[in-house]
Amino acid sequence: MDLSKNTMSSNEINTLATMSRITTAWSHNPTNSKASSRVIIQIRTAVLAALLFASAAAVPGCGHPAPPAAAGAQESKKEPAPATLPPVPENRDADDTARFLAGLPGKPDSPFAELEQTEAWADHRAWLDAGWKKIEGTYIAGLHEFAKSELTDPAFRDAIVYYPFSGPDALYATACFPNNSTYVLVALEPSGTLPTLKQLSKKQDLAGYLAATRETMGSVLGRSFFITREMDHQFRGQVTDGLLLPILEALVRQQNTILGFRYTRLDDEGKLIERDLSYKPRTPYGDKGLQILYRSDLDQSVHTMYYLTINLDDEHLKTNQPFIKYSAGLKGSVTLLKATSYMTHRDEFSIIRNLILANSQAVLQDDSGIPYHFFTPETWKVQLYGEYTRPYGSFRYLIQPDLQKAYQEPGTRPLPFRIGYGYGKVKSNLQLARRGVEATAQNQPAK
Repeated sequence: MDLSKNTMSSNEINTLATMSRITTAWSHNPTNSKASSRVIIQIRTAVLAALLFASAAAVPGCGHPAPPAAAGAQESKKEPAPATLPPVPENRDADDTARFLAGLPGKPDSPFAELEQTEAWADHRAWLDAGWKKIEGTYIAGLHEFAKSELTDPAFRDAIVYYPFSGPDALYATACFPNNSTYVLVALEPSGTLPTLKQLSKKQDLAGYLAATRETMGSVLGRSFFITREMDHQFRGQVTDGLLLPILEALVRQQNTILGFRYTRLDDEGKLIERDLSYKPRTPYGDKGLQILYRSDLDQSVHTMYYLTINLDDEHLKTNQPFIKYSAGLKGSVTLLKATSYMTHRDEFSIIRNLILANSQAVLQDDSGIPYHFFTPETWKVQLYGEYTRPYGSFRYLIQPDLQKAYQEPGTRPLPFRIGYGYGKVKSNLQLARRGVEATAQNQPAK
C-alpha cells in the first residue's frame, strides 16, 4: 500500500476497515492488559486516519487546484497553477453584466434585454463599437502580428503570464499571449465587486452611468494604457469600486465568455483562498483579489485570470510575506511591464524588480520597465524592437544611455504598432529579454 500516491484500491480500503473492526473489539476486551489496549488504540487510530485519507482522495476534484473546462470545451495546456482553490463555480451573471457594460448585445435570455432597449444603452453601444473598431484595426492587430512573429516559443505558451503594475489591462496580456491558460495581474487598485441587475436598473441617470463606465476604458482605447490618476478617480467608488468590471469588459470584447468568478485573498502561507465580501484584513496589505474563469469563443479553450491588489513598493513588500511566498509559485513566468511610471527604475521598488528577475524566464517590456543594465549578458539575451531616444513627457529625465547605444547597433527589429507613453506622438519601443539563451554582443548592455 503506497499512501504517497493519494489513492487506494477497494481491496486496500476493505482491509483497513476489517483491521479497524478487529482492533476495536480487542481494545474493549477486559481480559487484555492496559498496555496492550494502548498499543491497539494507537494502531486503530492510524488505521482510521488512513481510511479518512483514502476517502478524501476518492472525492472528485479534491486537491486539484486548476479549474476544469466547461463541458465540451477544449482546455489550454496546463502549467502549474499559482493557487490552491476548488473549481470556480460557473454562473452567467458576470458574463451578462460584462456584455451589457461593454456595449455587446446580450445572449439568449439575458436579464438585461429590457435595458438594452433604452436610448442610453444604444448610444453606449455605438460609442464603444466605434472605439473598439478603431483599436482592433491598429493596436490590437499590431499586437497579434507581433505575437505571431516574435512570441511563438513553446515555452512561452506553457508559462504563467505575470503582469505587475497592470491596472485592469487584461487586453494587453491576452493579446500578446492568447493561448496561455493562466494570467496573474497585480496592481494597487482595489479588486471591486459585480453590480447586480437590480442595482443597475435603479440608476436614475443610466446614460450618465454608462458614459462614466465608457470613460474608464477611454484611456486604453485611445492610448494603449491606463492613466494612474484617472484610475485613482474612477476605480475607488466614483464609477466602480475596483477593477473587476473593466477586466470583464475587456475579456468579452475580445470574444470570450465569462464562465464564472470568485473573490479571493492570500492566506498567511501565500496560498490563494476564497474570500467572503465581509472579510476584514488583519494586516495593512490585505492581499485581496479575484479569480476569473473564461472560455474563448474562437477555439473553446478555457483560461483563468487572477487579479491581486498589492502595493509593490519596498516599504509594503518587505512586510508582505504572503505575497513574497506567492511569488515563488511564479517561477518560469513570462512577465509583462508597460507604462509602469518607471517604478522599477527607483530604489524603493527593488524587491519587486528582484523578484521579476529571479522568477521570469522572459520579460517583455517597454523602456518604463526594468532598466536595461539589469539584463546582464551572462544571463539574458535581449532583442530590441522599435525606436528609443529618451522617455516621453514628464519622465524625459530618466534617460538610459546604455539603451540608447544598444538601439544604435545593428539587430533592432521593427515594431508594427504604437504602444506606451507618447502613444501616437513618438516612436515606441519594446524589449524582449530571455533567460538562459546564449548571449551575443549584439543588443546587449555594455559591461
